Parts: sequence; C-alpha cells; structure tokens
Amino acid sequence: MITELEQSTLDIDWFFTSDSKIGFVASAGGRLPKSVSKSEENIQLLSDYFRNLPNISDIEINPMLNEIMINRKPDERYLSDFILMAQKGLYSFDKTMLNNFEDDNYHLVVKPIIKLDIKYLPFEIANVLYQPFNHIEIDKGFKSSFFL
Repeated sequence: MITELEQSTLDIDWFFTSDSKIGFVASAGGRLPKSVSKSEENIQLLSDYFRNLPNISDIEINPMLNEIMINRKPDERYLSDFILMAQKGLYSFDKTMLNNFEDDNYHLVVKPIIKLDIKYLPFEIANVLYQPFNHIEIDKGFKSSFFL
C-alpha cells in the first residue's frame, strides 16, 4: 500500500484503460485512486511492461499545452517521458496542479497517432490495468476521482 505521505511527496506513474485505449499518468504528488495505491507491485508490473515495449507510433503534443501550463513551460526535458510512453501507443497525462495533493485534475500532454489496443496485451497485464467508473474522454483530461 502506498501511504498518503508517499503519494504527496512522490511522482508515481500509473496506468489505466478507457474503452480500448491505455493511459499513462504521472501523479506529481497527487492523491492516487484507492485502486492504484493499494498495490505497489501492480504499479511496478505495469511500469516495467509498458516501458519495455517497442515504439509503435508517432506522437502529437497537446496543442493547448502552453495554455494549460500557465506557470511552467513544456520544454524537452519535461516532455521526454510523456513522449516516450506515447511512442509506445499510450495516451500520456500529467497532473495539472503539481504537488497539490487534493486537486485531482489531469491533462493530456501527448497522444499517440497509433494507439496500443488493450486486446493485444497479455492477460496478466490487462487484468491489473485500472479502470474508471465514469467514462473518460481520453483525448482530453480527467479527474482521478473517476477511479475507485
């Protein structure tokens, strides 16, 4: 279990599915959904799996990113991990208000041109992907409170 103290001080990567699409999320000190925080092992399993996939796609950086990131500019260093995951076919999200534990808004940073479809994942990976209880329009943003 990941404690609230750890959640508030770490940038934890987690993954989810909506319809057949897969999302990658950087928590940036935010509260994790309970379904995510209950298993460090599942977080590590998913991270190892997705990070070791080959690149399959070109990417598109969110054209609204400069407007979303009012207090910071999305430079190459910031974008690198989000681009890496999008090249693997995942939609990449970041916390909109960094280090604000209670705020649960996330925005799309980078999306793949060719998406990785959940039907191509091994059962043991697809089975532990976190699923929202509210529908998420993955091309936009979401609230982590959409997850259990």
